[in-house]
Amino acid sequence: MGAGSVMRLAAALLALAFAAGSAPTCAAQPLRRNYYAGVCPGVESIVRGVVAKKVRQTGTTIGATVRLFFHDCFVQGCDASVVVASAGNNTAEKDHPNNLSLAGDGFDTVIRAKAAVDAVPQCRNKVSCADILAMATRDAIALAGGPSYAVELGRLDGLSSTKSSVNGKLPAPFFNLDQLNKIFAANGLSQADMIALSAGHTVGLAHCGTFSGRLRGPSAPDPTLDRGYAAQLQAECPANVDPRAAVSMDPVTPVAFDNQYFRNLQAGKGLLASDQVLYTDPRSRPAVDAWARSAAAFNRAFVAAITKLGRVGVKTGAQGNIRRNCAVLN
Repeated sequence: MGAGSVMRLAAALLALAFAAGSAPTCAAQPLRRNYYAGVCPGVESIVRGVVAKKVRQTGTTIGATVRLFFHDCFVQGCDASVVVASAGNNTAEKDHPNNLSLAGDGFDTVIRAKAAVDAVPQCRNKVSCADILAMATRDAIALAGGPSYAVELGRLDGLSSTKSSVNGKLPAPFFNLDQLNKIFAANGLSQADMIALSAGHTVGLAHCGTFSGRLRGPSAPDPTLDRGYAAQLQAECPANVDPRAAVSMDPVTPVAFDNQYFRNLQAGKGLLASDQVLYTDPRSRPAVDAWARSAAAFNRAFVAAITKLGRVGVKTGAQGNIRRNCAVLN
């Protein structure tokens, strides 16, 4: 091999090493299906039963649980750090302004499921809160008519939870496509993953304050909003309304996990600016159109994306533990 070839090979290897060293936070697969088969074989059915009961009690559980999982994974990885309550001098993730809108039903689902799992002597203190949240998210989606999928398990719970760790980690409701892609790419997720995961907005609620700028202001209503939908939102969120007042994110099938989200975007009925931009930007519109046409194609893309999301920043070994109380660090 000539000197030039050696140099080119060395440069290529260096570039590869640099790329690997700077890669996003997807874990190198410490997770696996049926992780608890030997220590708590009934864990998935226990969690599913709790989630089903909670959903029957309050439908907001579905969107609240899905959103909780997303907010958890994007800050320090999928480690249930978002469930931890502030205590003493520490202000936890959940009390960051960007997390104050997380509905209590999501937290309650995790706490109830953990209690039910630990009520089985064989399972006590064997199943992490992070895994319980991952399972509960899958179950909430399936109960709402979405795809059911095998959940990879084996996460440990994070050892810290701080308000400051949330800064800059979550997408804002006004983000454009480049900003969305950048923040998802930081977590090892592609544009296709981002669009599929954005369809989590097919369930749940959004506070009026997150989209009020689209309804009022110098250039309002936002020209990308359907006029009839804009009028509906202006009626539901009048100028003097409490910004914490909430409306359904999907005006057509608000409690069903389906591909209606994409049809809404085609009709100018994306609630957040960061939703509607997926259709108005020609780079992302083809995926919106494809998944509006085919529920099966969307379901496949969503399962692939949420599986990748569940691998972000996974804690193993000395990086984590199994919390006795999901809201309290051990």
